[in-house]
Amino acid sequence: MTEQMQRITLASRPDGAPTADNFKMESGPVPTPGEGEVLVRVHYMSLDPYMRGRMDDAKSYAAPVPIGGTMEGGAVGEVIASNSDAFEPGDFAFGMFGWATHGVQPAKMLRKVDPAHGPITASLGVLGMPGFTGYHGLTEIGRPKSGETLVVAAATGPVGSMVGQVAKSLGLRTVGIAGGAEKCKMAVETFGFDACLDHRAYDDAKSLRETLKQECPKGIDIYFENVGGKVLEAVMPMMNPHGRIPICGMIAWYNAGGLGDGANAPLTAPKLWRTILVNFLSVQGFIISNHWDKFPAFLSEIGPKVASGEIKVVEDIAEGLDKAPEAFIGLLQGKNMGKQIVKVA
Repeated sequence: MTEQMQRITLASRPDGAPTADNFKMESGPVPTPGEGEVLVRVHYMSLDPYMRGRMDDAKSYAAPVPIGGTMEGGAVGEVIASNSDAFEPGDFAFGMFGWATHGVQPAKMLRKVDPAHGPITASLGVLGMPGFTGYHGLTEIGRPKSGETLVVAAATGPVGSMVGQVAKSLGLRTVGIAGGAEKCKMAVETFGFDACLDHRAYDDAKSLRETLKQECPKGIDIYFENVGGKVLEAVMPMMNPHGRIPICGMIAWYNAGGLGDGANAPLTAPKLWRTILVNFLSVQGFIISNHWDKFPAFLSEIGPKVASGEIKVVEDIAEGLDKAPEAFIGLLQGKNMGKQIVKVA
């Protein structure tokens, strides 16, 4: 029997939180690589919060997934056919193959992955886009200094855990925020945070802020923003003068639309803007795809630290492409423990 390709497509656009009905599994022939292209059999694929934005037909920095189109995402797998001198069968490659068992991409769009340097899943998390996002946002925009205090939510995810570990190595006090006691325990015991607060234990931003004050007695110098919602509202009044806020995500608002339209967010624009003004805050949004020229330097610095165990890694691996929708829905609800990955092969 001829090998078939399976893929998960966007069946419909979600109204609020995604459901299983928004996805559809389809089968078809394995694609054939053209000139300069490479065919990969996917072993593992990444699930990331940004994918929720791709499901909406809204203006953003990238085009939405069309109805009937393959869900977007990065994946790593084995080259099984190549029309490029840069890859040969048996190599491992990372590329944007989407939610599928196979994918074809131009060789120039792929990154070779060496299994000798560690598990190939690292290319999806700690040594891939999420890890690089955390590292770049902290070091280039956060401009950390020893003795300062950093706060990051989603502290046990691949971005937040990188932020916390690098900041701690630079001499900062690191305070994480995560969903659930188990995640907070992981943040402290595995990733080395000085403290971690369970945001689910607080009804509102005010009560969360009161505990933050105890853990951040000198205020907050860097808030790495990837959540929004009540965490942002709790943090803003505690920012120190000349504080820095790298912004890479707003997961608390994703299901309410790209800018959180209709979300219950009491932190109004006038109050937010005044806080930025009177505290001389540096607030900078960034999309990591604009900074890939710095990725080799990131790998050179962080790769050996991952190999030595200095940078800790936790992965949550779902088994089977058909489990991707359920795992993705769980990711948006904070059910994952560490970097969410799907084993495809």
